[in-house]
Amino acid sequence: MLPKPCLPELCIVIPVLNERDNIVPLVVALQAALSGILWEALFVDDDSQDGTREAIAAAALEEPRLRLLHRIGRRGLASAFVEGAQASMAPVIAAMDADLQHDPGLLPQMLAAIRSCGCDVAVGSRYVAGGSIVDWDGGRAAMSHLATRLARRLLRSPLHDPLSGYFMLRRSVFELAVRRLSCIGFKILLDILSSLPHPVRVRELPLAFAPRLAGHSKLGGGTVRDFGLLLAEKLLGPRLPVRLVLFALVGLGGLGVHGLALYLAKNWLELPFLNAQLMATAIAIGSNFLLNNYLTFADRPRTGWNLLSGLLMFGLVCSVGALNNLGVASLLLASEPQAWGLAGLAGGAMSLMWNYAVGSALVWPVARAT
Repeated sequence: MLPKPCLPELCIVIPVLNERDNIVPLVVALQAALSGILWEALFVDDDSQDGTREAIAAAALEEPRLRLLHRIGRRGLASAFVEGAQASMAPVIAAMDADLQHDPGLLPQMLAAIRSCGCDVAVGSRYVAGGSIVDWDGGRAAMSHLATRLARRLLRSPLHDPLSGYFMLRRSVFELAVRRLSCIGFKILLDILSSLPHPVRVRELPLAFAPRLAGHSKLGGGTVRDFGLLLAEKLLGPRLPVRLVLFALVGLGGLGVHGLALYLAKNWLELPFLNAQLMATAIAIGSNFLLNNYLTFADRPRTGWNLLSGLLMFGLVCSVGALNNLGVASLLLASEPQAWGLAGLAGGAMSLMWNYAVGSALVWPVARAT
């Protein structure tokens, strides 16, 4: 008879991208910190190219509580945590980084807070008494404090460090929030707490944020953009997707690009109007595609040769959208000849929705789980 499997009480979800040299020290630290606790560590790898998965596989030969989820075509800490949490059945889930900036020694205290103190979420906080940030310059510290103040405005639960990436929560809390999550960028704790239908009990524990052990930080301009998108989506609400708003703003900008290109082609290059119009349209479509690729759909951008095929596909989608625009406007104008303004707006709205819906599905599709 096979031995009865033992369900771990705690699953630590660890998103990784090119963290090969941090794997063994992290596993050793987890083993030392979690003695006497039924735990598993689930690494969610976003297709690392430095041997990270091989390092995890080698460590798993000595430590069977390690698991690996390999994702291809998708990136982002927030979505990595969500997929990792869904791949486990543990009643308590933790999130932490692989670079040892999050002290594994804090995990037993977080678990004890959930077990015996009745809290739903335990957070490793840099901004409570005993917490600290080290090795940060003034600019990064000031940006973090500003982002933290903005994030607090979204929350029903008072929290000093809503942008912490080191936290633990009951699975029941995760299940309450998961269908409302935006999964944009890095700030999954803020995403979870602002997606809950009611406040939950939160306890903060002091975290001394340590310097990175090895590898390179993933923070950059995209982090600021993703944080802004997350705030916008939570403020706008689920009925008005932030991607649609960005797509519409890019489209409005494309009108300006089209007008400028048409003026230059007609007056500087002295092209016939039809040729100038075709050139301006092509330039506007190209600029819209690039802006959407690196802003609206920055979490799944087309690269390399896929960039060219995406541009051609986007041009085709926009061409069909233009025909839809003309068709809807013509139908409305036929029934109400004086309502040309309303007909134009309706045609434009139809074109926008077509371009967004079909572009999302065909040009920037969500990658399937791997």
